[in-house]
Amino acid sequence: MTGGTSLIGAGVARALMQREHTVTVMQRGESRLELNEIRADLSDRGAVENALRGQDAVINVAAKVSVIGEWADFDRTNVVGTKNLLSSCKSHDVSRFVQISSPSVAHTGQPLIGVGATPADPEHARGHYARSKALAEQHVLAAASSSMKTVAIRPHLVWGPGDTQLVGRIVERARQGRLVLIGGGTALIDSTYVDNAVSAIVAALDRAPQISGEAFVVSNGQPRTVAELLERICAASGVPSPRRSVPTSVAKAAGTLVEQAWERLDRDEEPPLTSFLAEQLSTAHWFDQRRTRESLQWAPRISLAEGFNRLADSAQLRQVDDVL
Repeated sequence: MTGGTSLIGAGVARALMQREHTVTVMQRGESRLELNEIRADLSDRGAVENALRGQDAVINVAAKVSVIGEWADFDRTNVVGTKNLLSSCKSHDVSRFVQISSPSVAHTGQPLIGVGATPADPEHARGHYARSKALAEQHVLAAASSSMKTVAIRPHLVWGPGDTQLVGRIVERARQGRLVLIGGGTALIDSTYVDNAVSAIVAALDRAPQISGEAFVVSNGQPRTVAELLERICAASGVPSPRRSVPTSVAKAAGTLVEQAWERLDRDEEPPLTSFLAEQLSTAHWFDQRRTRESLQWAPRISLAEGFNRLADSAQLRQVDDVL
């Protein structure tokens, strides 16, 4: 598999090892997992070929994830890297391929209300990340054959203890007093506790022969408003919840100005706001999970309530560690 340093990737690797599978992780950074590890870049075709020798399945978790950056960087990792994996899989008779995709591949700016996994749409996807992931997913599903079964899983807003992306950014902004609601935080959205995302991915690997060539959105199936999700994450993490709200039109305009400033200044760090982020936080996106659960023969085991309890327990443990 690829991407073992991520929250999802590390969880999938541990789950597979618990099932006594032999797991090899290919990535640029160190995974800190006790398994076979190959340090290489997905854009390096030769390295990918070497990594896939002797493997019978691939789970591609690795990706460049950002709201800023040059298209070439997203293309190299998310598109070219995926194509290299697929080509090498054919060379080495790999029989199953699970692509970790994103619901953003089918998001064109309009609300997504109770929909399933509609086709990836790179032409209308919002931003380089979504477009590159849409192209990658299309390549993966098109590669399905009698000899290699391929599946795309789109986990939505994955969070949990140790999450530095969603939870980490929310907590940091809350501590700095910069966390605000957009449009009152009334947009209804799905999210996914990390253990549920992991078990869905493992289920997709098991079910690949029966569901090959298809994409599935995965979530907890418990839509909540943005305001409630932020409040619960903040409460579990021991930081103040947002109390201010910015009109959606103002937030989008401000996001555009921030993007332009970041580009002029050639800054590498994530900006505090972008027009895409403002759009995501003010637009409903929740999904019908019936087809996903039936096809994967899977259901989430950890409810949002239990997930927030686990997040709170983790935050308390970190506070004890800091004191010690």
